[in-house]
Amino acid sequence: MARSNHHADGLPATRTRSLAEDGLCETPLRNNSVPSPQVRTRNSSRLSAYLLALRPWSFSASFAPVALGAALAYKVSHEFSPLVFVTTCVTALSVHAAGNVVNTYFDYMRGVDDSKRSDDRILVDKILTPDEVVHLGVLLYTVGCAGFILLVSCSPARMEHLALVYFGGLSSSFLYTGGIGLKYIALGDVLVLVTFGPVCVLYSFVAQAGLMAPVTLFYAMPLAMNTEAILHGNNARDREHDARAGAVTLAVLLGHTGSHVLYALLLFAPYIVFAVVGTHCGAHWLLLPLITLPTAFDLERQFRDGRLTRLSRHTAKLNVYFGLFYILGVVMSVPDSLPGLKVR
Repeated sequence: MARSNHHADGLPATRTRSLAEDGLCETPLRNNSVPSPQVRTRNSSRLSAYLLALRPWSFSASFAPVALGAALAYKVSHEFSPLVFVTTCVTALSVHAAGNVVNTYFDYMRGVDDSKRSDDRILVDKILTPDEVVHLGVLLYTVGCAGFILLVSCSPARMEHLALVYFGGLSSSFLYTGGIGLKYIALGDVLVLVTFGPVCVLYSFVAQAGLMAPVTLFYAMPLAMNTEAILHGNNARDREHDARAGAVTLAVLLGHTGSHVLYALLLFAPYIVFAVVGTHCGAHWLLLPLITLPTAFDLERQFRDGRLTRLSRHTAKLNVYFGLFYILGVVMSVPDSLPGLKVR
């Protein structure tokens, strides 16, 4: 009976199995060329973690201004390059995603995000390590710069014009929480207002039309204000937690009442602009975004009632439809009815 647990050479059977499993034994082994279900599941969860770190649900905030800039350029030049548009989107979204990753890293390192209260669970729940997040950010910035090189080669714009706008946006995405951390000294809201409005729209416009046009700043502001409302709603919800962590956001400075007033201004001012331009300038298609006005009133009511938990997510949904109707309105409008645009 004792020999039944041993091979003929005297080695314990359990040891032989271990060697076979490790690939060190010459006995026939199972085919290891196909990953086991556990490995496939682990790889899949890893990929999901990296995608989650990008915050893809926020990408409409950069895609919409890029699309708006391309639509305005088409109205001016009557030309549209799909390659330029796709490349512009890749560079803008890469920088946006990199900025999200940088924000995740520095919020965690500065103690703003913790396990008790944080929407971003990537680092606080140890889904990824800080080093992995850093490497992801570097990769995204590299992809963005590679896309920029391609854009320079296919865009009619001068390289220095594109570089000025692109690297201005890239620097903003890092400085929001990295470096001096503008978010933590009440300048993050201003940075977002500028980056996700004038900078993105101008970047896309220059890439398509090949010229700088200051009037794009006017068209960018309604979209920028609506996008800033997302951030401000988020900061208003986290106001007390941010104050304890030492982060000074605009919501912390204004308090609940002041934040409510600012949120309402960011939400409703764009509709006033569309109503005025649509009725007095003949650009009737720019009245399309007013379809979303009832949703805006509902969001303002949520803020007034103190229901802030999901306010930023609901505002982000509004931003998608608001941007869609705005871009559609520009595309459908007669160029001469759009104030300030000089058709070539």
